[in-house]
Amino acid sequence: MGTLDGKVALVSGSGRGIGREIALKLAAEGAKVVVNDLDAEPAKETVTAIESAGGQALSCIGSVTDADFADRFVQTAVEGFGGLDIIVNNAGYTWDSVIQKMGDEQWDAILDVHLKAPFRILRAAQPVIAAAAKRAKEAGEPVPCRKVVNISSIAGTGGNAGQANYSAAKAGLLGLTKTLAKEWGRYNVTVNAVAFGMIKTRLTEAPAGSGGTIDVQGKEIKVGVNPQLVAAMEQMIPLGRGGTPAEAAGAVYLFCTQESNYISGQTVVCGGGFNI
Repeated sequence: MGTLDGKVALVSGSGRGIGREIALKLAAEGAKVVVNDLDAEPAKETVTAIESAGGQALSCIGSVTDADFADRFVQTAVEGFGGLDIIVNNAGYTWDSVIQKMGDEQWDAILDVHLKAPFRILRAAQPVIAAAAKRAKEAGEPVPCRKVVNISSIAGTGGNAGQANYSAAKAGLLGLTKTLAKEWGRYNVTVNAVAFGMIKTRLTEAPAGSGGTIDVQGKEIKVGVNPQLVAAMEQMIPLGRGGTPAEAAGAVYLFCTQESNYISGQTVVCGGGFNI
């Protein structure tokens, strides 16, 4: 018996990295997961991994910034698994510059993926969640506690030089989290955020200046962190190291369990004791 048996979860950006680990963790605890990635192959790999372990998963391919994505994402859960219980807004990437070198496209792209996309997904999910809560009340049954976990960052709690766009988006997501906690309490939905510190992923593992890039809808975005900066950051982290994607997923999982049913509107920093 898993702690999430019978639950249906949406996890955006779950073909790779932290999102993949979140999807695997929720599935391992019994949730049926809708996996999303920009590209079909990573999403397929995550779905296959879940199914090979005895779980259930479906994929919803595409960019979370597409105008029709949110509706498709929610409908995949409703039509494929019959409901919706957990939403994890995880998809995203960074595109860094100091403010005087940051163009409007760079600003808009990061705000779109980290703030507008979660807003659209939650907006699309509201009718489904409200209707499910109403049905339970009319039947005289307890309304199950549903969960939203928004993925923020310590850049959103404290700001970070060179990341005006990302910091603003992640700070905005915390405002959205607190607002939805107030709006959706009547549906017995908890809405919380996890702000990650230094988590070792493909976006941070590549050395800065090594030529590492990711392709985001035709845009080649440079990735990587100066190894000396990583070493300096790890010295400031009380636990003495960066976190793993599996550890990041564990923090998200905490907000998906029944043990967190009376916690809402909160932000937990998953950063090994370090915060900006």
